Amino acid sequence: MAEKTVDIGVEPLAQAEADIFDVSQRTDVSQLRKGAIGLAGVLFLTVTGSAPISAMLFNTPIAVGFGTGLGTPAAFLFATIVLTIFSVGYVAMARKVTTAGGFYSYISHGLGREIGLGSGFAAVVAYSVFEASLCGGFAFFLQAKLSQIGQATGLNWLGYIQWPWLALLMVVLISLVTYFDIRLTARILGVFLIGEILFLLIFDAFMFARGATTSTALMVDAINPIKAFQGFPASGQLAAGIPAIGLFFAFWSWVGFEMAPNYGEESRNPKRIVPRAMYISVIGLGIFYIITSWAPFAGYHTLTDAIGQAQNNAALYYLGPAQQYIGLGVDQALSILIITGSFACGMAFHNTACRYFYSLGREKVLPAALGRTHPRWKSPHVASITQSVIAGVIVVLFAIFGGRDNPNQQAYLELYGLMAVMGVIVILAIQALVSVAILVYFWRHHGSEVHWWSTVLAPVISFIGQAVVLFLLIQNFGFIAGTFRLANYLVPLDVLIFALGIGLAFYIKNRQPEKYQTLGRLIHENL
Repeated sequence: MAEKTVDIGVEPLAQAEADIFDVSQRTDVSQLRKGAIGLAGVLFLTVTGSAPISAMLFNTPIAVGFGTGLGTPAAFLFATIVLTIFSVGYVAMARKVTTAGGFYSYISHGLGREIGLGSGFAAVVAYSVFEASLCGGFAFFLQAKLSQIGQATGLNWLGYIQWPWLALLMVVLISLVTYFDIRLTARILGVFLIGEILFLLIFDAFMFARGATTSTALMVDAINPIKAFQGFPASGQLAAGIPAIGLFFAFWSWVGFEMAPNYGEESRNPKRIVPRAMYISVIGLGIFYIITSWAPFAGYHTLTDAIGQAQNNAALYYLGPAQQYIGLGVDQALSILIITGSFACGMAFHNTACRYFYSLGREKVLPAALGRTHPRWKSPHVASITQSVIAGVIVVLFAIFGGRDNPNQQAYLELYGLMAVMGVIVILAIQALVSVAILVYFWRHHGSEVHWWSTVLAPVISFIGQAVVLFLLIQNFGFIAGTFRLANYLVPLDVLIFALGIGLAFYIKNRQPEKYQTLGRLIHENL
């Protein structure tokens, strides 16, 4: 049955499950800036969310040191395959539904408003904590850089600035930039993205050139898919590697690419731009990640040396070989770009969280003020300020309960690592649900367009792949969490938030049926 576009102010309230409500025909809904960004803008906003340099310099050392060792490139290969297959169904859905609600709207269309709202609440939390997570990584590397500058210039006081102040500085700067037109954000992110990719490619080229003339571990085993599911035993002072860790940090490296549909209402010709952005980002990042996670092995004499460096001094896992074998300021450039890349990644997550807040606000599920846009900039400015406050509160709470004197432990492993874990659990679960929603949506509402691959087999495969990774992650959660007590509450908290969303949807259904009809169904048809 084909979908019918209706205006809630004209049509009867009792609508079929497939009904949608076109915001372009509504005068009571604040609009985002239509046609503000093209393909390049959407790519800058989404690929920067994946943050190539943060993914490599933050995640790869943990994957190598505590996960899959030499098989880390294979873990990235496995993630590339699964997420590319996921994108097939996701793109099919994006061509039908243009909305800032992303996952929330897609699941609502396929699996019902209740599960949709639960997913919407969970997604808001995930992207909110991602910004705080990146603030931890930003603070860790910025403090190290300031200490280095202080020692070189005699301004030793720079090294004594505590990490929470640096993290809060990032929150404030992001809030200021994202208050304005989305085009400003896209341009800033574009500059950062090009710089970090360029220098990482230089690093890759030098490492592979060196590896071609040495006995370093540049071998086929590194991209053997079986290696993605193999760890390594403890040896001497080195801890054992657990495959789930490598897989988790591989999938975490992509989080952000799926944000493209959230910018559909602000892009030019979203039915074409969003699918292209999805495929370019997931496949392009996949190739880049495989190569760049493989290259550092050439900078170490043995695999044991590489694992030891990754376990004991993750900050130098890339920067050490860059300084020793390349020079030319590449190590210094990377040490600066990891800071700007963390900032850019946090800003991309901030933007996505804002659009979820905006979507839930304009549907009046959350306070209606969140659904307002700035009269001049057309940015979701109230949602943006709200997200900044949330990120700032998370940073302060970690500083109070975790401490402020050990940035490696408190800012990097705890704030960055644990908030990443909390968010990725949600994203993997929601992406698995989206896969099911896509299959159900096409069978129910577009039966004549059901395709054996794009709307049936691809969603099934992506659901299984992500469910397996999620299972492995939860099964090994105790190892990931370490001794930080807060970690024990992260998975139950994710489940509770999802349940609260479902419960609220049932409450609205019984008490406010008019509002219930619009849950997850406000889309932009005039594009």
